[in-house]
Amino acid sequence: MLIIPAIDLKNGQCVRLAQGDFNRVTIYGDHPADVARQWQEQGAKRIHMVDLDGSLAGSPKNRAAVEDIIGEVSIPVELGGGIRDMATVEAYMGIGVRWVILGTAAIRNEAFAREACQTFPGRIILGIDASDGQAAVQGWTEQTAVSAVDLAKQFEAYDVAAIVYTDIKRDGMETGVNIEATEALARSVRTPVIASGGVSGIRDIERLLEIESSGVMGVIVGRSLYTGALSLKEAIKLVNSHR
Repeated sequence: MLIIPAIDLKNGQCVRLAQGDFNRVTIYGDHPADVARQWQEQGAKRIHMVDLDGSLAGSPKNRAAVEDIIGEVSIPVELGGGIRDMATVEAYMGIGVRWVILGTAAIRNEAFAREACQTFPGRIILGIDASDGQAAVQGWTEQTAVSAVDLAKQFEAYDVAAIVYTDIKRDGMETGVNIEATEALARSVRTPVIASGGVSGIRDIERLLEIESSGVMGVIVGRSLYTGALSLKEAIKLVNSHR
């Protein structure tokens, strides 16, 4: 199971939101590339990035910071936020993004999402951000009537590389991963699932390892790394000892 540090970008800075609320922002660094390098040095095998401004605007807003991070680290990166057309997907792939994450676009423009999967097989990740089991869009500001499980099943035929499943109410709160919902989603599809939202410490990593066999391939960790509640090195050591 991968431990994937998160770098959320807002106005070129590395930040974390609480429950996806853009009015509850904590800034953790003015130089996201330096942060990415630190996570790589501590053993990370992948970086998760989100262009928060882009997720609201519907188009890239932190490309310079993304390019800086890609230039700073040798490990692959996955990126979401504001990716709504093929031109944006192609541009990000062109600068070295390994996986592009489609969230809002996957719900609102299935034809585009299908084209992206066909054009870049194995390099598109489906991002499902859910509140009470229902998918949300537009930077988590709008709830839909589509259930997370139904959306995951809908995209299984497109052969997406993975599903990032985020529990919005837990994201940035360090209240613990929604193990039950994550496991239920993972068991409902063949696509590997990456857990996200609420990691509070090493116990959450232990609990995720217990359900790894259901199809959970990794976990995105944000605030708990930045506050020191979780040590990246300790989490990676635990995962390695579990193999």
